[in-house]
Amino acid sequence: MTADSPSDLNGTLDAIWVYPIKSCAGLSLREAELTDTGLAYDRAWMVVDSQGEFVSQRELPRMALIQPSFKLGQLVLRAPGMLSLHLALDAAEGPARVRVWDDEVDAFDMGDTAAQWFSDFLGADAPAHLKALRLIRFDPEARRRCDPRWTGDDAGFAQFADGFSLLVASQASLDELNARLGAAGQAPVDMRRFRPNLVIGGWAAHDEDRCGPVTLGEGESSAEIVPVKPCSRCPIPDIDPDTATPGHAVGDVLRTYRQDARVGGAITFGMNAIVRRGDGVVLRVGQPVRADLRFD
Repeated sequence: MTADSPSDLNGTLDAIWVYPIKSCAGLSLREAELTDTGLAYDRAWMVVDSQGEFVSQRELPRMALIQPSFKLGQLVLRAPGMLSLHLALDAAEGPARVRVWDDEVDAFDMGDTAAQWFSDFLGADAPAHLKALRLIRFDPEARRRCDPRWTGDDAGFAQFADGFSLLVASQASLDELNARLGAAGQAPVDMRRFRPNLVIGGWAAHDEDRCGPVTLGEGESSAEIVPVKPCSRCPIPDIDPDTATPGHAVGDVLRTYRQDARVGGAITFGMNAIVRRGDGVVLRVGQPVRADLRFD
C-alpha cells in the first residue's frame, strides 16, 4: 500500500486509550505520542506481589476501580475511599527485578508510600500472598521484545503490556458483540471491557483481524502499525469496570462465535499490534486510518 493508492479499509481513529498502570483503569485521551513500545506511558507501571510477580484484575478485580490521570507532570491515582496518590512522572526509587508472564525485566520500585497505598486498597480482601503489594516502574533503558513467533521480521517491543506494543479494536466489533448480548437478554457493554489502545471507526466488525499494516494519519506525520496476533481473552472482559464485579455474560457470548484457530481455539477480541514506523508521532482522535485486507 503506497501513500497515493486506494485502500481496502478506510476509517477514522475514534478513541485513544492509555493504561498507565497495568490492569488498572484506562485514560481516554484526545492525542498521545507513539513510541516504539506503544503509546507513551502505556503500562509503564505495574503492581507486583512480594515475589516480584505481576498481579492483575484476574486475581484482584478491584484494580479496575483505580483511576489514573495526568496533571502537571504527575500521575494522579484515585480510588474509592482513598486519598489521591500523586507520583511524579519521572520518579523512581531503588532498582527491582520483576516478572510479567514469562519475561523477567529490569524495573524501579516506586517506594513505600505507593506500596502502602496499593496494599491498603487492594489487600483487605486479597489472599494472604497478595496483601503486601508494590508499585513498579518499567526501566526505560530495558528492552522487552515481543514474541518473534508472531512478529516475524519486525522487531516489536513492549513495556508491561501482556506481550505486544498496542491493542487495536474496531467499534463495529463491539457493536456486533452488543447485538449478540442483546439477543441473549444481556445488557450491552462498553469498550473499556477490552482495554484497547486504538479504537477504529468506519470499518466492519473484526476487519482488524484480517488486515495488513495499518496507516494512522497522513503524510510525514503518519505512523504505521502491524497487527500480528489475535488477542486471546481471559476473564477480565467479564469484570464490570464501574463496580469491579465479575460476571460471565461477555465470555459466554464470545464463545459462541469468536473461537480462533490461530490461537488454539481461544476466544479473541481485537488484535495485538507492533509499531513499524512512527516513533515520536502524535496520534490524534479523528485522523484517518487505512489498511488493506490480508489474504493468507
